Amino acid sequence: MGSPKKDQNKGFFSAMTSGLSLFGNAMHRSVNGLLGYEGVEVINPEGGKEDAEEEAHRGRWKQEERESYWKMMHKYIGSDVTSMVTLPVLIFEPMTMLQKIAELMEYSYLLDQADECEDPYLRLVYASSWAISVYHAYQRTWKPFNPIIGETYEMVNHGGITFISEQVSHHPPMSAGHAENEHFTYDVTSKLKTKFLGNSLDVYPVGRTRVTLKRDGVVLDLVPPPTKVNNLIFGRTWVDSPGEMIMTNLTTGDKVVLYFQPCGWFGAGRYEVDGYVYNAAEEPKILMTGKWNESMSYQPCDMEGEPLQGTELKEVWHVADTPKNDKFQFTYFAHKINSFDTAPKKLLASDSRLRPDRFALEKGDLSKAGSEKSRLEERQRAEKRTREGKGHQFTPRWFDLTDEISATPWGDLEIYSFNGKYTEHRATVDSSDSIDEVDMASIEFNPWQYGNLSTE
Repeated sequence: MGSPKKDQNKGFFSAMTSGLSLFGNAMHRSVNGLLGYEGVEVINPEGGKEDAEEEAHRGRWKQEERESYWKMMHKYIGSDVTSMVTLPVLIFEPMTMLQKIAELMEYSYLLDQADECEDPYLRLVYASSWAISVYHAYQRTWKPFNPIIGETYEMVNHGGITFISEQVSHHPPMSAGHAENEHFTYDVTSKLKTKFLGNSLDVYPVGRTRVTLKRDGVVLDLVPPPTKVNNLIFGRTWVDSPGEMIMTNLTTGDKVVLYFQPCGWFGAGRYEVDGYVYNAAEEPKILMTGKWNESMSYQPCDMEGEPLQGTELKEVWHVADTPKNDKFQFTYFAHKINSFDTAPKKLLASDSRLRPDRFALEKGDLSKAGSEKSRLEERQRAEKRTREGKGHQFTPRWFDLTDEISATPWGDLEIYSFNGKYTEHRATVDSSDSIDEVDMASIEFNPWQYGNLSTE
């Protein structure tokens, strides 16, 4: 068994995955000597047609900003900079990592279809297409805000889903999330790791994602590929996610292995995804192909991975229309996530929508966004010192730390589980006659204006 990367000499994808589109690395030219920064490279996702110096000066940074940022960042080369570096607000988007988790729910109807599907292999087609669909949004090159410990994000009014996420740890930064509707439950513990390489950043998705389909009780486990952010300082910033995505049906042993092609010479292979659904005996059953920024299709195949005669390629997912010339490259759903249209009755006071730095950036006030961001970060450090001085530890409100340790390709992970208290909270709030827009009973958990987050 294997992805098309491994089976490149046979099957339906042999022509697709040969040559430069499979193994070619993105064209790059060193700007050492041109700009005087040792070890910095500029990669052009469209190929290598422009002069390296011209390409290096593209992007959102002014020259003086590039030089200042480089002087600050070069000492961190090779380090995990997930939470250790104070970054300028001009590279941020008005969204937090907790909201970023919620973006996975845009095409949640695919999980509804997976739950309703009786074919075990087609079920994996729907579910894996759901996992791929978010990469269209993840290609945005703006950085989301790191959540403050105890920060939350709630979402309702989308596909019958109730969604809650919470920042459960600051060092290391960890988030937990739970979503549920009549068809599925979704649970995630996320602890991103990064490696700063000068002009690029490797992002390793240390985490565990589980989806339970309610009709048959099927449990699906997802392992996504790593991501590389290119041209952080010099050149046009762009994102690639080369590698394998594996979704396993833990109930039956069936799995889907999808290979995200790396961006090759002159942009060859960029966005392309190919792979197969396998049964528990590791025999291919369905081939899948498409582009993670556009659409995915599938077709039944034989034991050699060739399309079955009399069948045709069918599209299972297509990206929705997106706003034109959006400043932050937001989708319509991303705007919906930031709006109060998806907020429940009596929103928790710790919700990301209420972050003053995020809100200021959304309104275009970079000065206020920067000062509020610094204030919140200092406040978080001060509260940590106070807790440690008292010998206390922060306790998440909606998720509990378990004894389970999950192994991932990038390190072990402590697992947080949804404790059900949020479901009880929402039932109480929804039955209340109060018309407060913010849940005043949760004010003690508000990190923005009202005081301490900790549940000591």
